[in-house]
Amino acid sequence: MPVAPDLAAIMAAQARLTGKARVTPLLSSPFLDDIAGRRVLVKAECLQHTGSFKFRGAWSAISALPDSLRARGVLAFSSGNHAQGVALAARMHGVAAVILMPADAPQVKIANTRGLGAEVVLYDRATGDRDALGAELAATRGLTLIKPFDNHDVIAGQASVGLEIAVQAAAEGVSAADVLVCCGGGGLTSGIALALEGHAPGLRARPAEPEGFDDVARSLATGKRQANTLRTGLCDAIVTPTPGDLTWPVIQRLCGPGLVVSDTQALRAMALAFERLRIVLEPGGAVALAAALFHPDAVTGDAVIAVASGGNVDRAVFERALAL
Repeated sequence: MPVAPDLAAIMAAQARLTGKARVTPLLSSPFLDDIAGRRVLVKAECLQHTGSFKFRGAWSAISALPDSLRARGVLAFSSGNHAQGVALAARMHGVAAVILMPADAPQVKIANTRGLGAEVVLYDRATGDRDALGAELAATRGLTLIKPFDNHDVIAGQASVGLEIAVQAAAEGVSAADVLVCCGGGGLTSGIALALEGHAPGLRARPAEPEGFDDVARSLATGKRQANTLRTGLCDAIVTPTPGDLTWPVIQRLCGPGLVVSDTQALRAMALAFERLRIVLEPGGAVALAAALFHPDAVTGDAVIAVASGGNVDRAVFERALAL
């Protein structure tokens, strides 16, 4: 049975990522500190290749494949960020990538995935059977599926964000703080939690989610995996139905209580990130910052670290955020 990575696997993934992934900065602004009532440090993964942390997991997983499997090509299911990460990592390895994407995914994400050389296959999220479509593609073309979060090597790659946070937080004099993570299926959250356990035990990962898609927060509160009934929302990057099989046990063991923000708060956080940090976030990539800024009573400590996980936003949505 597949298992979550241990620290040795995480360090091996980081070694494979060295020179391939960007070491993204930890940003700050006194204006954001004033809003939150504490020091706010923002891990700007929106500046990662393809505009999100997903490149890390994609490169980690594809680079770990045996040469014979990798040469046959890879397959991914994604509404956009994992799609782009897999597309770029596959192109850098010189192998084919087929991406199964919902037809209602943001157009910028569909266009970028195609622009990176991947073959995009669209399906109807409401009526299509994604898993069946994917299984047929994998079987007929001999492709290896790179899951977005329930994959040992993907989680190990995402954990490199936590390794960087451990070093950067120490350099900022922060040894005890909540690390808020935008959370869908939990690959980034569980990876960061595992990395912090090994390298910065005073830092605690906490999942942040949008209202209506707070399955991880509810799972942590009840002790049992919960599921969402909604299928689409503004924060498209993190609207997965339930925590992953590999990610949930890690989150349950290591993470603090979940935080939940409204769509309006996510949009406000996008505007503030642009105004005060000069970075562009998408709604799903802004929920951790929104939780830090607008739910200060739910966070402990003199400092809080928020992971800005992605910036692939359609123009209309970004304009909506700036108009608030």
